[in-house]
Amino acid sequence: MPPPGQTQLPDWDGLKLRVRSLIASHRVMIFSKSYCPYCNKVKELFRSMRVEYYALELDVTADGPSIQQVLAELTNQRTVPNVFVNGTHIGGCDSTYQAYQDGSLQKLLGDSKVAEPYDYDLIIIGGGSGGLACSKEAAALGKKVMVLDYVVPTPLGTSWGLGGTCVNVGCIPKKLMHQAALLGQALQDSRKYGWQYEEQVKHNWEIMVEAIQNYIGSLNWGYRVSLREKSVTYLNSYGEFIEPHKIKATNRKGQVTYHTAETFVLATGERPRYLGIPGDKEYCITSDDLFSLPYCPGKTLVVGASYVALECAGFLAGLGLDVTVMVRSILLRGFDQEMAEKVGAYMETHGVKFIRKFVPVILSLQIFIQVEQLEEGMPGRLKVTAKSTEGPEIFEEQYNTVLIAVGRDACTRNIGLETIGVKINEKNGKVPVNDEEQTNVPYVYAIGDILDGKLELTPVAIQAGKLLARRLYGGSSTKCDYVNVPTTVFTPLEYGSCGLAEERAIEEYGKQNLEVYHSLFWPLEWTVPGRDNNTCYAKIICSKHDNNRVIGFHVLGPNAGEVTQGFAAAIKCGLTKELLDETIGIHPTCAEVFTTMDITKSSGQDITQRGC
Repeated sequence: MPPPGQTQLPDWDGLKLRVRSLIASHRVMIFSKSYCPYCNKVKELFRSMRVEYYALELDVTADGPSIQQVLAELTNQRTVPNVFVNGTHIGGCDSTYQAYQDGSLQKLLGDSKVAEPYDYDLIIIGGGSGGLACSKEAAALGKKVMVLDYVVPTPLGTSWGLGGTCVNVGCIPKKLMHQAALLGQALQDSRKYGWQYEEQVKHNWEIMVEAIQNYIGSLNWGYRVSLREKSVTYLNSYGEFIEPHKIKATNRKGQVTYHTAETFVLATGERPRYLGIPGDKEYCITSDDLFSLPYCPGKTLVVGASYVALECAGFLAGLGLDVTVMVRSILLRGFDQEMAEKVGAYMETHGVKFIRKFVPVILSLQIFIQVEQLEEGMPGRLKVTAKSTEGPEIFEEQYNTVLIAVGRDACTRNIGLETIGVKINEKNGKVPVNDEEQTNVPYVYAIGDILDGKLELTPVAIQAGKLLARRLYGGSSTKCDYVNVPTTVFTPLEYGSCGLAEERAIEEYGKQNLEVYHSLFWPLEWTVPGRDNNTCYAKIICSKHDNNRVIGFHVLGPNAGEVTQGFAAAIKCGLTKELLDETIGIHPTCAEVFTTMDITKSSGQDITQRGC
């Protein structure tokens, strides 16, 4: 019987001869279908190995069904891809990958270079939180591991030690400077609690920076010791792919070494983005420079509305500096916008000035913003000129420091990924991966901030790195869960969240299918100083048709990170409004507000509080 759709019996002998001829005349022959993802995966494998192949797409070939029937008789395989290497039948996608993993594919290809033993089982490019976690886990599982880490100095010459952004120029120094600002507020509150002091209290920037940098230095040293104890080779060198499975490592002195590995993990992280305007790299700083700045920044303009921008603006103002934030459109893009606006409102009432709808841009050939140096110094004096995004208005002002915080770019464009065929998102430089953090090149994985469409958070990178090593070398199948990850923005009034922003929840579930419970609250500690009543805010977003399950958790108040971390575990376990109502709160705390919420947004009732 002819295959379905064919009315004429094919020339079976001729087809068998044709199939055998195709197999014999091509080093790698793939019988494929153009729409099949498994076929595409096999092709990606051979492309990554720089091995040429010939693919016959059976879905666009007139006698494709008959050829597939011939293949079934020859190989007992009825599916595609059907792969042959130097005349030997390999099989489908899984069989081809298995042959690649055990080295038999390389032997069949006769590629002695590929078959040579590698220098390392695993090389990780990037010594940040994710890369270090992955390296130590892999080493603990008995693998030979190398970590390369190199910090390209900022335009002002700032660089740092092992540990990545979080430790050196991110979470750690940010939280410590945030704490310094909170202590200033606590000093003001202390008078109402009976503390008396006569001398004028002032802040010393240099003492703070020295103490923070000393602590960071101890962490850098601890990471190096930890790698050595686990027999992980560490190179303070810039890694760049030069061919499949091989990298070039260049140190600060320009000395070059070469290293091969069976598997690679990209953990290169991101760096702050500049504006591309006159004077930005010459006279402005970024968060990469701020935390080790040897002098007080003075009157500061922060350009941007990211969480980095608002956090830095917040603690600088808390230290007593004159701070202005220049905002292009909205605050905290990607976060719940009701919460974001409350964050901004609190900052404004506590001394941070906001310039809305102005942006540093170059339009056509005419410059509409620039940063000019008026006076050198530590700090110097800068003149900023900007144009409104909504009209012809021009803004001019002088500052001692301009801090750019308009986003970050993935460090992926100059490490030779194009040489080995790893695809990136050309718009943002980020790396698309599957649910196991594998790139389109089978032996290359990626974790952390460079992943396309994933969260840019240190604990996420650490978790992904550990789990990846366990899957690669420990027989585990557990994947990193990127859903319901808690986070906190350490602005003067901290904002913690877990799950969906209200806008996103409405988009996914429909407003009619949600119930939003909310409340203002007044921390007991703030009542005696008599400040900021009805400023802290809490809300939960519940799915009506899923037992009122909490799909969004948001809190604006002191210690929001500590509060959010605890509730995040409950949300992972399927927390519902009923379970919250049944939970007995700890009194007096801020977190207990989530156990007593009974007002919905839809009711329109007043949520102002008159006591703690």
